[in-house]
Amino acid sequence: MALRALWVLRHDPRAGGAVLFSRRYPTVETRAEAFNGSTHVAIPSDNDFLKALLFELRLTDDQSFVEHRDTCTRIDHSSVRSVRVEGGDLWPVVAFQKSGLIYACLPLVEETLEPRPPLLTISGLSQGLALLFGILDYISPSRKNEAEMSAKIGQLRNLLIQACPLGTPLNTNISSLNSSFDDIQVIPTDEKQPVWRSNTYKGKPQVNVSITEKVKCMQYDKRDVVDMWQVYGVVNCKCDIEGAAPNVTLTLNLPTNGSPLQDILVHHCVTSVDPAMLMSSSVDPLDDSVYSGPYKFPFIPPSDSFNLCYYTSQVPVPPILGCYQLIEEGSQLKLTVNLKLHESIKNSFEYCEARIPFFNRGPIAHLEYKVSYGPTGFVTREEPTGLDHWTEVP
Repeated sequence: MALRALWVLRHDPRAGGAVLFSRRYPTVETRAEAFNGSTHVAIPSDNDFLKALLFELRLTDDQSFVEHRDTCTRIDHSSVRSVRVEGGDLWPVVAFQKSGLIYACLPLVEETLEPRPPLLTISGLSQGLALLFGILDYISPSRKNEAEMSAKIGQLRNLLIQACPLGTPLNTNISSLNSSFDDIQVIPTDEKQPVWRSNTYKGKPQVNVSITEKVKCMQYDKRDVVDMWQVYGVVNCKCDIEGAAPNVTLTLNLPTNGSPLQDILVHHCVTSVDPAMLMSSSVDPLDDSVYSGPYKFPFIPPSDSFNLCYYTSQVPVPPILGCYQLIEEGSQLKLTVNLKLHESIKNSFEYCEARIPFFNRGPIAHLEYKVSYGPTGFVTREEPTGLDHWTEVP
């Protein structure tokens, strides 16, 4: 339940990669050497790790086929990677890319690495991923302002002293911490109060729950090509409840004929969970034995807003079916977009937003549009990147 190291890296297709931040934990590395024995692989230098990870993520200029990385027998269903370095394969490296930055960490595995243990038995994976998401939420609002982002990255080392002391993630909500040592709160004197609950609440008890679900879909509008889509979501909670260690249980129930939740990843404040919930994976085909709820999450909530769990789901059809046709005539482009709501989805949206990117085209000088069905009120906005933004309003 600890991390050997973590990194924040930058990938620029033109300028290459750069290490923006790195943090290593020598005490955890010593434990890794003892647990892993002869299968232990030392962490290389930051620059060597950067090159190896970019190669593993296929972000280098070298497009040649590499057997161990590009073979069809290897299909990546998670953010866990095996990075080949000089001393061997560094595993399990948790890494994902967002807005030009790469967030990565190396959890501690408290056993030998050969044969590789199941991912579900490595507790540091979920905590490491939650900590990386916390760093992402902290840095992301400033990514367009280079000076502000550099200042936030400079504060990360002090913040991680509070969030991840000695390599053990305790508070993954980085934005709620203070980077000044003068304002670090005193450790609670109540022995029952967990370390991630930094203060107590006084007032009317209330629990706010927000569920955000996204559908990533590739539709080809061809009979001989199968459409593909992914559904993933996050449950966010904010609990204002009195007491040093209040026990809260959140229960999620599926709608009628709803698809089961899979690949569930819970926050470390969850005290217990049905193992059948965690065993449901999108890698396995759906059948009657798949756990379909109710999904109960007993937990002691942190003081601030937090993501209780992440999940995926295999829905039989995407909610919105669409296709488009693009015809270029001289300096003009004729674009036809057809969107259709699936019959099982109720039309209760406040608005429907379509974003059409035109890369390397320059500013859009003139725009004409016609709506063949539905409301005729549209708001258009031209983005600096040549992105045309249409929002249908009621």
